[in-house]
Amino acid sequence: MAGNAHPPTGLARRARRLSDRETEQRMLRAAVAMVNRAGLTVSLDHLSFEEIIRSADVSRSAVYRRWPYKDLFFSDLVKELARNATPTIVADELDLIRRVVAAHRDWLETPALRHGLVVELFRQLSLLDFRTLFGSPEWRTYLALHATFLSIADEELRGQVQTALARSEHDHIARVASAWERLAGLLGYRLRPGLGATFETVATLVDATMRGLVITALCTPEVAAFRAQARPFGAAGLGEWSLPAMGLASIASAFLEPDPAVEWDSERIAAVAGALAGPPGG
Repeated sequence: MAGNAHPPTGLARRARRLSDRETEQRMLRAAVAMVNRAGLTVSLDHLSFEEIIRSADVSRSAVYRRWPYKDLFFSDLVKELARNATPTIVADELDLIRRVVAAHRDWLETPALRHGLVVELFRQLSLLDFRTLFGSPEWRTYLALHATFLSIADEELRGQVQTALARSEHDHIARVASAWERLAGLLGYRLRPGLGATFETVATLVDATMRGLVITALCTPEVAAFRAQARPFGAAGLGEWSLPAMGLASIASAFLEPDPAVEWDSERIAAVAGALAGPPGG
């Protein structure tokens, strides 16, 4: 009877046949989501090919047309994971910068207080970044793949994964370096002469420090929970310092210094304050 009719399921409810490209993308997205939920093992044996097909809501025939053997799919999956990078945290960082500057607008007016503002930004931004990475399944999967890709038996696949990881790393470090360079320039800082360093150097060291702390904190929770009441690195006052803040601020202090060529007149102070404390999304 009409009253007992059920909505169509499976293939019947799709108005059109998915293209091979759409099938591929749905399968990869579903599998990546499952890896991020369950975690990554070198063999990926904990992932069910049939379950991925069901989760992707695609035709089995289309899947097997694209990947005649499931091992071929898992090879593509590992390369897809290798292309993933860090979580996007730019918007949260900008909002935090604006809140800090709005609370300490007067700190732009003297060299000592400007330095204190820089230190305070590093103190708070480092903890935000650490918490974001520490709580991200995608980032943990990415780190795990870095640690395990050399165990891939297939030499060609191992080389492809290494290439994809290297590209992701390059892009990630370039983004971090660009963010540091923009913030340093806005606040009137430069790289210390004579160190032979670039902002990519700083970004690489900061990233390596943060990764090490995230990995350590996964099995040693006190690393994430550590706080010390301190006033290091020329901070403007006593504050609560985490290990990520100490690590990031120590690198910043080693590589950055106030730029003597920058003149902090009232016009520049107003411009910097406006740039840093603009409305969210501006």
